[in-house]
Amino acid sequence: MRTVGRRKEPSFSFSASATLLAEGARFNEEIHRLPTGDTTFIPKGVTRFRTHQEADRDRMECIAAGMARVARSRT
Repeated sequence: MRTVGRRKEPSFSFSASATLLAEGARFNEEIHRLPTGDTTFIPKGVTRFRTHQEADRDRMECIAAGMARVARSRT
């Protein structure tokens, strides 16, 4: 097995500290910045496709419809 990089495991503390509170707040802000179904133009949920071509076609249609929606809202 090959190890790439090093990750420091967070320590657990039974007492609250300002450092841990700030770290938790930063983590929460980053989670809220992740894209949702509205920003990526791909609807949420599980969709099953028979072929990769069908999935690619559906993805491109969603992106095109989203881009058109953004263009209409800008005019």
